[in-house]
Amino acid sequence: MRLQRTGKQLFFNIKALAGFQAVFKLLLFFLLCPLFLGLFSFVMEVSGFPYLTRENIFSFVRHPVTILFLCLMFLLFTAYSIYDAAVVITVLEMSRQKQKAHFFATLLFALDQWIRMLRRPNRRLFLLLLFQFPLFGVGMAASLFATISVPEYVVRYFLNNYVFLGGAAVCLILAVVFLPSRIYSLHFFVIEGVSFQEAQKKSRELSRRSRWMDAGLLILLQAAQVFFYFICIFAGVFLILAFNWCLKEIFRTEVLTATAVWSFLFLIWMIFAALSAPVSCGAVSLLFYYRKRKAGEEILSAAREESGMARVSGRKKKGVAALMAGAVLLSGVFFIQNLQQGVYNLNVEEIRTLEVTAHRGASADYPENTMSAFEGAAELGADWIELDVQQTKDGEIIVLHDTNLKRTTGVNKNTWELTLKEILELDAGSSFDKSFAGEKIPTLAQVIEFAKDREIRLNIELKPSGHEKDFEKTVVDLIMSMGIEDRCVITSQMYRVLERVKEYAPDITTVYVMSLAYGSITSLKAADHFSVNARSVTRTLVDRVHAEGKQLYVWTVNTEKTIARMIELNVDNIITDRITLAKETIYSEKTSGFIQDYTATIYAIFSR
Repeated sequence: MRLQRTGKQLFFNIKALAGFQAVFKLLLFFLLCPLFLGLFSFVMEVSGFPYLTRENIFSFVRHPVTILFLCLMFLLFTAYSIYDAAVVITVLEMSRQKQKAHFFATLLFALDQWIRMLRRPNRRLFLLLLFQFPLFGVGMAASLFATISVPEYVVRYFLNNYVFLGGAAVCLILAVVFLPSRIYSLHFFVIEGVSFQEAQKKSRELSRRSRWMDAGLLILLQAAQVFFYFICIFAGVFLILAFNWCLKEIFRTEVLTATAVWSFLFLIWMIFAALSAPVSCGAVSLLFYYRKRKAGEEILSAAREESGMARVSGRKKKGVAALMAGAVLLSGVFFIQNLQQGVYNLNVEEIRTLEVTAHRGASADYPENTMSAFEGAAELGADWIELDVQQTKDGEIIVLHDTNLKRTTGVNKNTWELTLKEILELDAGSSFDKSFAGEKIPTLAQVIEFAKDREIRLNIELKPSGHEKDFEKTVVDLIMSMGIEDRCVITSQMYRVLERVKEYAPDITTVYVMSLAYGSITSLKAADHFSVNARSVTRTLVDRVHAEGKQLYVWTVNTEKTIARMIELNVDNIITDRITLAKETIYSEKTSGFIQDYTATIYAIFSR
């Protein structure tokens, strides 16, 4: 009954606590994540690892610069977690006193406690929490590894690494021996304002008879979080599949389903991970107040509402709040934009997202290299569109694969024999299906405008016939004048074409298209990346290309077996006619076996 009454008191300032968590978790995600990713890329560059593969990942981790970076990140994250906990403790203490917790006053009071902890007599508390706080995230870490696909070689490395296993065992023993009696140290430090030494002493006294019970309750809390996490996962995936099944008669939902399931798994884990430490800290607060009441001890609170920002005028408070909201919104927009543009797609083979390129658009369902095919590719979720360009008699750039127009339009003429006006009068759809009668051959400018509107990237393959004039220059000028140079690559099967592109515009990204890749292809300096026939792709080739900090595109990948093989080899981009199959296979490879089995079971239920 006492525990229940204490729990009700702690909800007195639940809105203030929720507001703090929302603001700071968003700032953590939108500001610190880009910072971490940017620093990580810098560390890769400084340590001499342009691309991380399974062959060099452990060498990278053991590099002194990497160790320094990881230690720094761990310290920063722990410092943030301690401040987060100080705010939670402060808000709950104000609730116990039935005082309204002002947002800014609470933040400043918690900041004072955080700074006080860094002073010489109290620094050992930081070290204690450095060891204690990761235990609050054990449950969520286990949940993550249970829902994503962890590379087998990573698991095998750690299981066979006796230094790691020994260190983990020592940490576990130390946690069992020392932490239960010191679990309330931060609460005494923040709430009663005592020194670390006094806080540790009081914590040992308060938990003398109940430390193992309290530790057991916190372990049960971790288990409860994991249980609730999986309940949400199962319910969410079920609802997504049920909803998409209801819509399958209206439009194609295959890629939507795969994307939705994976996005939901990522989102729900992020939410639970963000709440895991505050919930654990709140549980410790609940136990702290319960033990104090049971022992008949008075709480000498140092947390007072009138501190700091509480005395600041309402106008200034609103101004600061507006600035914080603006910072969250602006940073969120930039983060999402950069995420969509692949800025944070690190050169690490196990976490880099395998991108899908629609070969000549969605050419399995629409006439190739037409606006219908490109619109279909965007609807199916393709990351890139691959298209071919040629030059007309009057020097215009059109989108067409064959030099001769016979196969796609029925007109036995070559591109250099007709003007743009004459080509635009041709029917490029009827040869595929009568329902596409009247489909026109698009210009490159049309496709670029479409790509900008739909925020999809372009793989522009130059197809010279020998009759062009300033072909490469015309294409590059068009790309740069329309401002899409950072969202496209220029590719060609003729290396001399790429050399001319680089001579004219060194910053344009180029890709060399190769039917056969043998020898030291990375010495071809005019090629920033390589596009290779799937039959020529080997582990050695992928590693060699990645070792030079370059990417490997693979064409044309149309079977599930081949797609799965490319995922296993960790190529960067697959060019395919079957966008849906590629997306589904990639998303399924990201999830663990039991999620795949659960999804398959739900599919089977709806298919009956």
